Amino acid sequence: MSKPDPAGIPYRLIATDLDGTLLRPDGTVSQRTREALAAVTAAGAAHIVVTGRAVPWTRHVLDDLGYRGLAVCGQGAQVYHAGEHRLLTSLTLDRQIAGLALAKIEAEVGPLLLAASRDGLDGEVLVGPGYRAHEGPLPYQPIHDAADLWSAPLNKVYIQHPTLGDDELAEAAEQAAGGLVGVTMAGEGIVEILPLGLNKATGLSLAARRLGVKGADTIAFGDMPNDIPMFAWAAHGVAMANAHADLKAVADEVTLSNEEDGIAVVLERLLA
Repeated sequence: MSKPDPAGIPYRLIATDLDGTLLRPDGTVSQRTREALAAVTAAGAAHIVVTGRAVPWTRHVLDDLGYRGLAVCGQGAQVYHAGEHRLLTSLTLDRQIAGLALAKIEAEVGPLLLAASRDGLDGEVLVGPGYRAHEGPLPYQPIHDAADLWSAPLNKVYIQHPTLGDDELAEAAEQAAGGLVGVTMAGEGIVEILPLGLNKATGLSLAARRLGVKGADTIAFGDMPNDIPMFAWAAHGVAMANAHADLKAVADEVTLSNEEDGIAVVLERLLA
């Protein structure tokens, strides 16, 4: 744990995932958690959102929170300035390499169901034939020809399999194509193909450098295997009670669930 700063907060940076962590199952942030975040920022720490969602799927949450700082989006691909509504950095997936990686994965497990997230502030999420998209408020565009996925720059490709579970698919994809692309599991039905070496820690380290803080100054909250690199980078990793077992295994502590204000419980303890 880093030494307390003069403001009395043990950490200068509070990094929170969104889905399953900061957000409740209904997609909202509780009043208790809002007040806890306001208290730690008033005491001198910075709060940064670090999410697998690309900017177009994140912006409305940040605006609702009145969030004006930096956010790490797209699994680390994008550093976004919420107050100025602009991208500071954005990394795209090499589409030729991604196509080769998918071919290698399909050679091992058979045909995949595909979706993709286009780059940019208004990048669409394209959903190919058969891909099981989560119904809800986040917009996506169905396409009838998977070839259309490759017509513009992408941050990532989502893959599903007709019979394999998420953990099995992620493991198979890593074994088949891990030397070409990054593979992560970010939630139920969400296995992602990313630029090689990209993860939440790489994006968070870029944003933290702009804020003048380091991993040793950071406490991170998350719930899925895609948060493992962020926990390794931060001084202290806190898994939610609803977290994936792989994340709990590397966490420094486990708090209550996202339904039970798990983030607020920890922050209130730090402020006490």
